[in-house]
Amino acid sequence: MNGKIEEKQMNKESDEEIIEYKRANVRGLNHHPTMSFTSLLITVLLVSGVASDIKVDFNCTSYDGTAFVYTPAAVACEDAIPTPSCQALYKENTEDDGWPTAGLKSPRPFACYTTGTADTAPIVQDMKTASLANCAKTCGLCCQTDAYNCPNVNCTFFHILAFNDNYFSVPRLNCNTITKSQCTSVAWRTIIAQDCPSACGFCNEGGCVDAVTNCGNDLSICNTVGMQEFVNTYCQRTCGRCPSTTGSATTVAGATTGSSCTSFAADSSSSCAAWAANGFCTNNFYTEAQRRARCATTCRLC
Repeated sequence: MNGKIEEKQMNKESDEEIIEYKRANVRGLNHHPTMSFTSLLITVLLVSGVASDIKVDFNCTSYDGTAFVYTPAAVACEDAIPTPSCQALYKENTEDDGWPTAGLKSPRPFACYTTGTADTAPIVQDMKTASLANCAKTCGLCCQTDAYNCPNVNCTFFHILAFNDNYFSVPRLNCNTITKSQCTSVAWRTIIAQDCPSACGFCNEGGCVDAVTNCGNDLSICNTVGMQEFVNTYCQRTCGRCPSTTGSATTVAGATTGSSCTSFAADSSSSCAAWAANGFCTNNFYTEAQRRARCATTCRLC
């Protein structure tokens, strides 16, 4: 019986120690209310995963499984005015946001696309027109500029009647995997201009670019006798040696010429000549409605 009394006494002492320990902790928290609140706030933020995301204007983005992020094409171009000036004009929405970067989800500066300052502010086209013309890279909108916004060559089916065989014309490379270094490579530039113009900003070149990037440094090479083989191969654009089916032609290759129309709706894109040179007007991958909506005049569609 004495053993039971001693056990109860020990349990009572343990309970009192626990109560006193809890009271001490409460007193400690009361002495540091600011520290307690800060710790709680950090915990809430970590648990909730609060972060800024791309809002409203999802152009030049793709979904990576968890959020919309900028594609490489979003920042593939250069700003028309110095980038520091663009960053002054198009400030970050908050100090921690930064500017659009490939693979990241920093929100696009509001001024790039709207006059509002809220996440739900609607797109204002005049604001986008201005940012596209001057600061497309800072705003993460390169993929919507004329130089980058055009169709690439698509897999095309065709039939050779004489042999009764079916064939497919396939692009020579995967347009989605082209790197920035390929855009300046002698080995790749001419192929990319023909098959994947939007990957390197070649949409306005009509499928014909200089294989080397500094042909324009000395235009006299275009007429130098000993340089003709070189310029015919590497400086076609600068020296006017593009094949007649590409950008140097005076008429648009592939445009429909048998139309009886005397007038056509205006083109809605300034890149129609380059697109037509890449087969936009004749490639069956695009419906007639798509051609008419964007390039009715160039493609001669009533």
